[in-house]
Amino acid sequence: MKYIARSQAKKVDVGAGDVLEYNFGDSDIDAAIATINGKYPKQGFVVNEDCKELLYVISGHGKFATKEQAVELNPGDQVLVEKGESFKYDDCTDLVVVAACTPAWTPEQHKEAA
Repeated sequence: MKYIARSQAKKVDVGAGDVLEYNFGDSDIDAAIATINGKYPKQGFVVNEDCKELLYVISGHGKFATKEQAVELNPGDQVLVEKGESFKYDDCTDLVVVAACTPAWTPEQHKEAA
């Protein structure tokens, strides 16, 4: 078993608000908790070039969109973002999501997309 206390989570700046990354040092998977207000990214979309991202909405609400589809996010909702799929958040109010990524998320593979 591996354990990370909230006090050991690392703040990561991706321009999305408050992001706490829980990195177990496992290249296969990691997780983060993000609190998003407003819009992310400020323009266009972002993409994870190497990892899938499973989002679970804890609280708040907002819109989540890919280039093909848009949905309203509410507590209890889940979204699976495929590797290479461009996405964005919009009109978010205190949206708190748990994001689990496989393989583990790295800032180098998280890019802005047109």
